[in-house]
Amino acid sequence: MSDVDLTSLPNAVGVLGDRVELDVSGMTCAACAGRIERKLNKLDGVRATVNYATERAMVMGWTPDRAPELVDAVRAAGYDAKLVSETSDSSGYLDRVTMLRNQLVVAALLTFPLGDVAIVLALAPQLRFPGWEWALIVGAIPVVFWCAWPFHRAAWRNLRHGGTSMDTLVSLGVLASFFWSVAATLLNVGGESRYWLGYGTAPQGADSLYLESAAAITTFLLAGRYVEARSKRSARGVLTAIGQLAPSMVRVLRDGEEQVVPIGELAVGERFVVRPGERIATDGEVVSGASSVDTSAMTGEAEPVSVTVGSTVLAGTTNLHGALVVKADRVGAHTQLAQLAVLAEQAQARKASVQTLVDKVVAVFVPAVLIIAGGTLAAWLVSGASPRTAFSAAVSVLIIACPCALGLATPTALMVGVGRGGQLGILIKGPDALESSGVIDTVVLDKTGTLTTGAMSVVAFETLGSYDETTLLTLAGAVENDSEHPVGRALVAKAQTDGVALPRAEWVKALPGSGVEGAVVDAAGTSRNVLIGTAELMTERGIDMTDAVRAAVEAAASAGRTAILVSIDGTVSGWFAVADTIKESAPGAVARLRQLGLRTVLLTGDRRGAADDIGRLVAVDEVIAEVLPSEKADVIERLRSEGRRVAMVGDGVNDAGALATANLGMAMVIWTDVALKSADIILVRRSLDVIPDAIELSRRTLRTIRGNLVWAFGYNVAAIPLAATGQLNPLIAGFAMSLSSIFVVSNSMRLRRFRSVAG
Repeated sequence: MSDVDLTSLPNAVGVLGDRVELDVSGMTCAACAGRIERKLNKLDGVRATVNYATERAMVMGWTPDRAPELVDAVRAAGYDAKLVSETSDSSGYLDRVTMLRNQLVVAALLTFPLGDVAIVLALAPQLRFPGWEWALIVGAIPVVFWCAWPFHRAAWRNLRHGGTSMDTLVSLGVLASFFWSVAATLLNVGGESRYWLGYGTAPQGADSLYLESAAAITTFLLAGRYVEARSKRSARGVLTAIGQLAPSMVRVLRDGEEQVVPIGELAVGERFVVRPGERIATDGEVVSGASSVDTSAMTGEAEPVSVTVGSTVLAGTTNLHGALVVKADRVGAHTQLAQLAVLAEQAQARKASVQTLVDKVVAVFVPAVLIIAGGTLAAWLVSGASPRTAFSAAVSVLIIACPCALGLATPTALMVGVGRGGQLGILIKGPDALESSGVIDTVVLDKTGTLTTGAMSVVAFETLGSYDETTLLTLAGAVENDSEHPVGRALVAKAQTDGVALPRAEWVKALPGSGVEGAVVDAAGTSRNVLIGTAELMTERGIDMTDAVRAAVEAAASAGRTAILVSIDGTVSGWFAVADTIKESAPGAVARLRQLGLRTVLLTGDRRGAADDIGRLVAVDEVIAEVLPSEKADVIERLRSEGRRVAMVGDGVNDAGALATANLGMAMVIWTDVALKSADIILVRRSLDVIPDAIELSRRTLRTIRGNLVWAFGYNVAAIPLAATGQLNPLIAGFAMSLSSIFVVSNSMRLRRFRSVAG
């Protein structure tokens, strides 16, 4: 099998192609991602997508050697960036998470006593001491200026570049609360004699201080951001787990000795050793040894695969028992593991159409909130309310309206769903696949290589005359033992399954297009001339066939099977039929598709009789037979013109046109065929249960995205009016805003628990 043309693939940084990936730091919301994206797309020849959830920028139309220009563009927008190859996936995140944790701890340690003291002094004026207000102000300074520094820094960066973000709202709210308190202390401004948040009746002046509000808002939002950062790091770990499966070192055989070298030094054609318990370094062919290989990391299937000399093994799988010597066939970006990692990363970076709408909303949302907050303040003052009441309502609007949840709703769910799919042998190539999976009502299944194994097997065997089945299998199997023809291999496989020992034939001659002949010594020591082939071959050789034999040949042909006759010493002594067998998992998978409310259709080029037999065995709703490969796309188009929304499941090679024509293309592929562009979802698991699994996972991911968006939009729509009308205290607003983001992230993380119904 030839290598894939990797120039047509999206490639990892520093590998091939015109694709560069940047790790962007400093983003705090979807508005930041949009600003960076617009900045990058202004560069000639650049097509950039920036993902807030992963903090990555994927840039097409650029080469790694020109990456510094991209980094400069990101920095010009007020953020920082590095090539992904220059930083690890975890180091940058770990630093940010650690800093957030430290700031959260300090904020919490200062906020709780600050709030307690403020309440006590508010309710018990006899405990006040000279300068108590300034003591509270000093205690709030570390929280307001150091702990809340991430918000202030981002707000200032946005202001310098003429933009706004959620951090603008947070920073304004915290600073306004703090400086209002300072001004009230300096000017001795009194407020109402009560606190809204159940503090009881407070003496004159105590409630004009908002220090505990400024500190508590900072603490709540830091807590939300800390949980969000940890969840995002965990979700990124799911997505990038595929790429981390390959070992970093390999035992290479050079000059007859084992040498442990970095994986990057392994070359195509070199032989390397894989000991029991070790992961296989790269794709290759076993040249020595026999073992079982755990492929669950690549395919999601728990059952080990037996391998021996000549077997193909994949990078990232685990050798379980015996030692193996493997010849490297593909290395680096050419391995299936590398291709899966690249395609999975590309999938999460692509935006769903609904996310494009969200980005547009967020771009105008923050300026609109600033206007609403200003209008709220003015409206309360004009209506005759006290400055404290007006100020409280305006700050609550600023805090509650932060669109964190909106920015996280789609990319977080998509990231976790794609990552979980990769672990189950389901590669979702983009959000368009998720959206299509939510509307399909018909699943069209190709037969050969999809519902069936694609390999011939003996489905009927009958002896004639004086030979029993074992003798006939011995003689016929000996002639076919060295054959590479599918029919010959099927006959040899049956003999091996039945425990028949095959002797060596005296001589063998292949008859291209007709059969094979040879001579074999039987158990009695007599040499027997064996001719194996079609009925036409027997007629050509002048060998008589009874009416029963002719009827059996015709019956096999009408059922879509191939009948092969066996002649011993010029007499037809038996026949067998071979056919492509149904995969064991096919009936159960089709039943699950029907349980999902989907209509199932078998599409094949086989004759009607054979197609109907397969259709009955797997219980599909409809059979469409005798269709040429070039006509499959037309069938899909016809079904769509009838109003059906169609998913096509094929083997990823001959069905490319049909896969591309369907609303949703799902390719059952192996080895390097993962690069196929015409499919929306690539299925690398052997079991057909992967088909309903893929549809269920896609639908669940789509439902999660929609649920997140409903919550996020509904939350903001409902909360802003409450805040503007004075129904929310700033402390409650900050706490509720953090809970909204935590809800969206945790709801998305539930996708990690998705399991196959089939186990």
